Amino acid sequence: MKTMARLLLRLLTTGLLASAVQAAEVDSITARNLELADVVDTVNGVIHPRLAQGVANANARDAGWLAGLDGERFCDEGRLFTELRKAIFQSHTAALGLKGYDLDLQLREVLQGHALALDASIYRDLDYLEAFSVHLKELSELVNLGGYRVGLDKFGHFFAQGWQYFVLTALDGETLEQALALGWQQEQGRYGYLTTGIFSYADLAANFNGWRFWNRILLRDRDPLSGFVENLFLRPYVSCEIRLFDSIRQRTLVRAWRYHGNFNIADYVDGAWDEGNNCNSYRTPIIQDKILARIRRIRRDYACPLQPQACVEARGKYGIYARQVLHLQCLSAG
Repeated sequence: MKTMARLLLRLLTTGLLASAVQAAEVDSITARNLELADVVDTVNGVIHPRLAQGVANANARDAGWLAGLDGERFCDEGRLFTELRKAIFQSHTAALGLKGYDLDLQLREVLQGHALALDASIYRDLDYLEAFSVHLKELSELVNLGGYRVGLDKFGHFFAQGWQYFVLTALDGETLEQALALGWQQEQGRYGYLTTGIFSYADLAANFNGWRFWNRILLRDRDPLSGFVENLFLRPYVSCEIRLFDSIRQRTLVRAWRYHGNFNIADYVDGAWDEGNNCNSYRTPIIQDKILARIRRIRRDYACPLQPQACVEARGKYGIYARQVLHLQCLSAG
């Protein structure tokens, strides 16, 4: 039996290693009452210059002598999104694959989060076969983001999985509903049940908002969570503008990207990013029983969601998409 278990673990390690490094878990319960400074302004302070740098790099590439060879010298959208990904993830290879976990590690150095060891967490009783990825790396740190207890892993979901959703709709012709369905498949597979034993609805909420972020770069499509009037007043983060003096000097029309500096993570985060509100599901009843038993040692009166009003607000925010990002208990809260 032990030999069989070792063999299965080896197969899992070999086949799922690449996926597992993307899948992190957060304990939103154990340190729930710990005082943590709100990091919204800090996050904005990190992302703002990265967005500005990405736009500047895209303009520099547009102006390069090689840029004109593809027939579009200024305001090339492909170059813009490539440079933005490289700048956000601080990686020249960001275009080659997801860099969400790398971004989580970068933010860990900046944000004042709470680190928790596995053996002090609600996941301590899970064995390797039940939650392979949980044992492979550290738990995600917990931060206070706009008053909600959010794991650093949600930033990777927001920017990386959000980008994956955006590619499906903007480049591959898929619908937003199909992109959201991809998130379900990932949580049921390599980013959830298969590697951690846990299906995180909070991850799905962060993914969806990540799509909204990437869509708002140029705002080609209306924001699905904003009303008709709100959409009229939404501004894209980046626009293509004529540079008058450069055009006069060069005697040709010169255009360039301009970043408007209007990004704010608070426009996206809500109580559904908090796994204490947007509950998890588990691959097996045994996994669920182990985790709930640990939670109830910490909070005897535990019931999810911990903040029912946050779920009420999330239902209103997500509207027709609520069932695709909210746990059943969050959907029925209040």
